[in-house]
Amino acid sequence: MINIFKETAAKELVEHYSNIPEELALRIYTSRLIGKNPGLVLHGGGNTSVKLSQKNILKENHQILYIKGSGVDLASIEPKGFSGLDLVFLRKLRNLNSLSDEEMENQLEIRKVVSRSPNPSVEALLHAFLPHKYIDHTHADCVLILTNQKDGISLTKKALGSKVAVVPYTMSGLPLAKEVLAQYEKDRGIEAIVIINHGIFTFGEDARTSYERMIEYVNKAELFIKKELQGKTLIPRISDIASFQIAEDAIARAAQTIRGACAHPIPDGSRRRLYAETRNETDLIKISLSSEAKAICASGVLTPDHAIRTKNQMVYIDSVSDKDKDLKNIVEQRVKSFKQSY
Repeated sequence: MINIFKETAAKELVEHYSNIPEELALRIYTSRLIGKNPGLVLHGGGNTSVKLSQKNILKENHQILYIKGSGVDLASIEPKGFSGLDLVFLRKLRNLNSLSDEEMENQLEIRKVVSRSPNPSVEALLHAFLPHKYIDHTHADCVLILTNQKDGISLTKKALGSKVAVVPYTMSGLPLAKEVLAQYEKDRGIEAIVIINHGIFTFGEDARTSYERMIEYVNKAELFIKKELQGKTLIPRISDIASFQIAEDAIARAAQTIRGACAHPIPDGSRRRLYAETRNETDLIKISLSSEAKAICASGVLTPDHAIRTKNQMVYIDSVSDKDKDLKNIVEQRVKSFKQSY
């Protein structure tokens, strides 16, 4: 993963947004860098924040947490995509033993600096409790590949090193915010925190540091995975290899059948038909020929970011029948099962 921070581009954006605090403009810049990388987040996923001092209508200085609004796309985020919150008050909530989702949502809503700003991220309390000026949070694929293993905690620690705290999965909201704060207070020298089956948080006193730590630790995860997989392969089934030479014909027939099975009626009485896209990268072909292919397709996605677009599981068909009628029956049955499970 490439570090694409450019000092000149950052300065240009600060000049472009000369009507807002420089800290927020820099927050926008690095948020967009993160949002443009699908290996870190997809549209609407992840969140970023910055803490700064700002005068209210009475010219009084207030400590404000600006955090990405829920569902806002980091790749194209604008100033209005952030929600400004009363930081001093939010930090008092860490003294509570519990806080329902409904009450947390209410407290965040009534602590907005601008009433019409978007709903704050569900991780707003976590961002508030940590002391760092800038915080970045992603659902990076490479990090989740580690955390989603049976021995995810030990693997993640081994891959990322001593500057990263690893926390078992905890529901977002007050419980997670308090757990993350406790981990930081145990070791104030950490540079990142990983939540098992969730994602990674990095932080720093400037936007560049927080962003570059994100890239650094995601790269560490990627390199660790590559090293662990070196020399290992998914063993293909001989029967599949024998039929691979006629794959083009099978793909064409399967695509037409899939489009037919997925077509559905719309209010005007016609049927909405979808495009079928073929992805035949080497890694995907190897996986499709593996004896583990069916289990992999049923294992679920790495992160809810993916589920929004693909749902949780894939439809698996072990072969393409030579008979059109049989192929149609198989595809329609699998698509029906997919709909029912969804």
